[in-house]
Amino acid sequence: MMFQNLTDKFENIFKNLKNKGRLTEKDLDTTLREVKLALLEADVNFKVVKVFVSQVRQRSMGADVLESLTPAQQVIKIVNSEMTA
Repeated sequence: MMFQNLTDKFENIFKNLKNKGRLTEKDLDTTLREVKLALLEADVNFKVVKVFVSQVRQRSMGADVLESLTPAQQVIKIVNSEMTA
C-alpha cells in the first residue's frame, strides 16, 4: 500500500513535468520539493532524502539533455537512475 501511494505521487509529479516543453530551474525546484515531500511521507529517512534530492539536482543541472529526450524526461530518467543505484 505504501509503495502504491508513493508510485501514485511520483506519477502525478512527473505528469506535470511532461507537459512542459522547456524545464526551468524553478520547475526543477518545484519538482524536487514534491519528490522530497513524497519520500518523507513514505517514511524514508530524512538524511537519505536530502542526499538523494541533492544528487538529482546536481545531475539535472549539469546534464546535457539527450537529443531524444525532453528536459522533463531527462529529470525523470535521472530520478529513476538515482533510485535504482
